Formats: sequence, C-alpha cells, structure tokens
Amino acid sequence: MGVQLLPVAGLPEIAPGDDLAGMIAGAIELIDGDIVVVTSKIVSKAEGRIIDLVDVSPSPFAVEWGSRWDKDPRVVEVVLSESKRIVRQIGPVLITETRHGLVCANSGVDQSSSGAHGRVVVLPEDPDASARRIRDALRATSGVEVAVIVSDTFGRPWREGQTDVAIGIAGMRPLRSYIGEVDPHGHEFRVQELCVADEVASAAELVKGNTSRVPVAVVRGFDHEVDDEATMAPVIRDAERDLFR
Repeated sequence: MGVQLLPVAGLPEIAPGDDLAGMIAGAIELIDGDIVVVTSKIVSKAEGRIIDLVDVSPSPFAVEWGSRWDKDPRVVEVVLSESKRIVRQIGPVLITETRHGLVCANSGVDQSSSGAHGRVVVLPEDPDASARRIRDALRATSGVEVAVIVSDTFGRPWREGQTDVAIGIAGMRPLRSYIGEVDPHGHEFRVQELCVADEVASAAELVKGNTSRVPVAVVRGFDHEVDDEATMAPVIRDAERDLFR
C-alpha cells in the first residue's frame, strides 16, 4: 500500500476552547497506526495563544527596530517576549531562540491567518503537551492508537525556501538511528540518524498548504516506532554542538 497522505478537509475556523480532537475525529475516519499532523497555528488558536496588538506596548528597542526596518513595533515586542534570546540580528531578519529551545525567525510569531487584522498568533506554550492532549482525546473519542505531530514552517541553514518541521510530538519516536548498523557493503554507520518526525511533518505539508485551509493531514502506512513517552527534546541540538549559534 505504501505511505498515504490524507488531507483533513472541512474544518471550520478555529477559536479558543475548540475541541480539535473532536473536530478531527468527525472529519476523517482514523485507524490504528495513523500519524495525525496538526498545524501549530490551529493548536495555538484553540489554546488561546492569540494576541491583539492593541494590547501591546512596545519597548524602546522594539520601536527603534521597527522604525529602522519598517516593521510594526508591537509585533517586534511580541517576538522579543516570546524569545529567550536573539541569536542573529542581520538587517530586517530577527532569528531568536524561543523558550522551547527552538531557533527560528521571529520566535514563530505569525500574522497570517490570525483571524483578524491587528492580531498575531504565537506558538503553543508546550507543543509536546499539546500533541499528547490531542492524542489522548483522539483515543478517547475514536478508540484508535495514533501518533500526533504538531508542525510549523521553518527555514533551514544553507537552503532557500521553507518546509514544515515537527515542534511537538506524541506517540512516536522522533529519531530513527542507524548508528551501529551496516550498509549492504559492510560499512558501519557512525552518525546516520534520521529525524523522521520532520520528514513526516514535511510530507504532510504537501496536502495541507498555506492557502488551502487544510491545517491537518493524516500520514498512513508509515512504519514508525511507537513511543508513549516521546518528546521533541532529543531533536533540539545543544548550543555547544550547534555551528550556527
């Protein structure tokens, strides 16, 4: 059968307090072993991680930065408040490390599809916990054993363009290590380790997209390793091993 990518269409605009798991279960019939990939933005909306810019008072730094690069200083202030530190500050580009340990542009703060003008959506407070709640609710609602990935769109060193990656996970091991195994020619792998969570998130994006209003997809038939204690912690590289920090 191979791997199938199934878009979950027909979901309404998400509002704070909405039952994401119930909506997903009502929109597609899930089976054991499915991986449900949920765009972080709708997770944030359901969890109330929405900020109206009218309520934001920008700091002097945010005002100066916004004026220099023609950016809304209130958005800059939200970016700073969602970050642990600024990693790179080159021209209009602000690369930050979030409180989750993610290194990304603008702390993941997003104005697109926020639901209203003058509003931004910030990343979930704890994406792993969000994924676990959705997984547990899907089990309770549908009686199925699935994995859940919360995804977001990131840029990458060395390459143009963006791709979806996993920022939260539940029910599957995020890494597949080949270290210690040998290839058909007898060569032993010493560093090969695939981030299958990111690969699944990127694959799901092929049937979601930014303008299709399909924020959830199901990846079916992918042979993943079930892990009830999974988190994204093993994926986040320590700063001392990161060549770009």
